[in-house]
Amino acid sequence: MDQTDAVDQANSENANTRVGAVTPRPAAAAGPTVPFDLAAVNERIAQESAFVDELLFELGKVVVGQRYMIERLLIGLLGDGHVLLEGVPGLAKTLTVSSLARAIGTDFQRIQFTPDLLPADVLGTLVYNQKEGDFFIKKGPIFSNIILADEINRAPAKVQSALLESMQERQVTIGDETFPLGDPFLVLATQNPIEQEGTYPLPEAQVDRFMLKIKIDYPTREEELQIMRLMARTGEKAGVSEVIDVDRVLSARQVINELYIDDRVMQYMVDLVMATRRPGEHNLQSLEPLILYGSSPRATINLNLASRAHAFLNHRAYVTPEDVRSIAMDVLRHRVAITYEAEAEDMSSDDIVTRILETVEVP
Repeated sequence: MDQTDAVDQANSENANTRVGAVTPRPAAAAGPTVPFDLAAVNERIAQESAFVDELLFELGKVVVGQRYMIERLLIGLLGDGHVLLEGVPGLAKTLTVSSLARAIGTDFQRIQFTPDLLPADVLGTLVYNQKEGDFFIKKGPIFSNIILADEINRAPAKVQSALLESMQERQVTIGDETFPLGDPFLVLATQNPIEQEGTYPLPEAQVDRFMLKIKIDYPTREEELQIMRLMARTGEKAGVSEVIDVDRVLSARQVINELYIDDRVMQYMVDLVMATRRPGEHNLQSLEPLILYGSSPRATINLNLASRAHAFLNHRAYVTPEDVRSIAMDVLRHRVAITYEAEAEDMSSDDIVTRILETVEVP
């Protein structure tokens, strides 16, 4: 090797050690490694995620506390996944969803689910025009960007299936015609966990179509006092202004795809999901009689997407194990079915996921 070649090789090695020229660890038999320019992606993330703080501030004008719920809704929006919200009435679920739609300047529809609701009330139907003597299509409220399916467990199975099919296929068929749904298309469904009479629980296989299931708790004492001061008055109340437009959201989605995830972090995601299926292989033998069945491959996909979105909200160009751990409960809790033995021991799916997160080794 002559002197020129030696200098070129040294410069190449030094470049690979600088921040901003990180090369991902190649997977086995994965082909050639593609260099990842962390500095360039960091700069783009800083630009694209600048709206996040402004959006959170704007929503904070009308929604006191509930930072966890707002962030999870943004993760669903950025990760192109639907969200199931569970909580008692009066926790600002509807207010938060409608305010989010106004803040991003997109269409919004609220559907109140009731036992007498029909699929046509959600999707639309063919209407006969007596004057013209033919049928025309009247589209339902699902033809919007953000859908609030309020108390989804109050509607019968036919209505739930019609909504969930549209969520999965991103299209609606009315008569002989099929119509694609808009982009973004986000379903935010709420359900009341304390009332069982007159409700139709969602089947586990259909709940799996939601990216996240979040449980919303009561506000703190300080937040309750702030809520009273803000809302306990007649007349016009505070509202939110449009912060960004739909194009900005779609652009942010593309940037999220560029975030760097180390191979070890991806292996960690797979380990968490596999632990829900074969806990004995992950030193969790005590969970085997408690899990009826584990998470589907949708859990792995959504864990990846949600972790990327979580990193984006924190203005980072890379995903850490803490991003995965922060979002894992919301991705996995509705994808782990428990046995009667678990119920007898007063164990919930949340308890099982917590045990998995405590046991599976973090990279």
